[in-house]
Amino acid sequence: MVIPNYFDGEFDMSKLLSLKLRDKVFQDAEEILRRSRKPRNAYFNEAINFYNKLWKRKLLKKTLAEESALVADESLLVLEAFELLEDELAK
Repeated sequence: MVIPNYFDGEFDMSKLLSLKLRDKVFQDAEEILRRSRKPRNAYFNEAINFYNKLWKRKLLKKTLAEESALVADESLLVLEAFELLEDELAK
């Protein structure tokens, strides 16, 4: 069964999910839920959304580092050319 859901500013269709949690993870989540009085579904949606954003940032960081390394040598050549030009203009 699919139930319409408004989450994180986007209109989504909810997906039914079955998962197994380690006992400690489940107990910790239940304690937080008890204290926060937040619905379990909302808590897990927020937790997964947060974790997805964290991984997207990690992947972006890796991509940026790889692309930066690809252009590093070229950037140094351009810097060197500008420094030579600046030296010539100063004469």
